Amino acid sequence: MNLVVMIGNLTRNPELRYTPSGTPVATFGLACNRRFKQGDELKEEVTFIDVVAFGKMAESVAQYKQKGDKVGVTARLQQQRWETEDGQKRSKHQLVANSIEFVGAKKDGGGGDPGDPESGDPDYS
Repeated sequence: MNLVVMIGNLTRNPELRYTPSGTPVATFGLACNRRFKQGDELKEEVTFIDVVAFGKMAESVAQYKQKGDKVGVTARLQQQRWETEDGQKRSKHQLVANSIEFVGAKKDGGGGDPGDPESGDPDYS
C-alpha cells in the first residue's frame, strides 16, 4: 500500500502547466509541522515535500490557493530518479495527489473554500 496523508501550508504559489495533450498539472511545495516534547523542551520539526496534482484538481488548487494557505493532501509517494550531465545520480520524493482538501476559511471572508463540504461547493478532488 502506498498512501500518504498530510496537512500543511503551501510553501509557494501553485504553478499550473499543461501537458502536450492538454492535461492540467499543478505543482507546489507543502510544509508539515510536527511539535513534540523532548525532555522539558518543546521542539518543532518541519517536513518539506513537493506535491503534483492533475486535472480539475490542479486547476482548482492553482486558482484558489496560494503560498501560506493550508491544505490536506491524500496522495501516493513517488520517487523521481535522474542523472546529471556530469554523471551524478540524483533522486527526490514527491507526492502525487489523489485528493486535495481546502482547509480553513477564505481570507476575504466570502464563505467557504471550494471543496469544503460545509460550503456547498463541489469537491474538486
